[in-house]
Amino acid sequence: MNDAHGKLSDPATWLDQHGDSLYRFALLRVRNPTTAEDLVQETLLAAWRAKENFAGQATERTWLIAILKNKLIDHFRRNSRETPLPDIADTDDAIDALFAEHTDHWAHPPTAWSRPDDALEQAEFWRVFQDCLAGLPARQAQVFTLTEVDGLSTEELCKALAAQPSNVWVMLHRARLRLRECLEQRWFGATAENR
Repeated sequence: MNDAHGKLSDPATWLDQHGDSLYRFALLRVRNPTTAEDLVQETLLAAWRAKENFAGQATERTWLIAILKNKLIDHFRRNSRETPLPDIADTDDAIDALFAEHTDHWAHPPTAWSRPDDALEQAEFWRVFQDCLAGLPARQAQVFTLTEVDGLSTEELCKALAAQPSNVWVMLHRARLRLRECLEQRWFGATAENR
């Protein structure tokens, strides 16, 4: 690791020290092991090239993750040129079925979540959450992760994905609904039955 004066450790040790964390970070976002490995390699190479510019204002791992975030945005930009966005005019019957016809009210209100603070503390919850996130269409998972986990603004997200704000918001809305439905079925409904 870097010392208190902000010096970097030997770049030859970066993969051993930070490789697993960088890989997990990338894999959560791209959901493809080979692509995640490539992004980690690109990150370490870019960091090695920029090592003289390290100002020591962050930890070594934080600096590497910041570089990885830029590599991820570049990756999403490249893919957005190659992968067409879904037409937002296409309705998703599963999502539409959640709402009463011609209203913005729930057809069947979501079940009450009891003690959500307790659930968040449980490692099992996060496993189920990861499974639910993995069950989303790739584009929706990317939008959700970049917005809710990485904190990208709508403008940054639109730029990274070469998408219009309306498309981004539709995908984010659908991702949130699907995650909520999945969590209700696989976590909150299951834990209520076990009480």
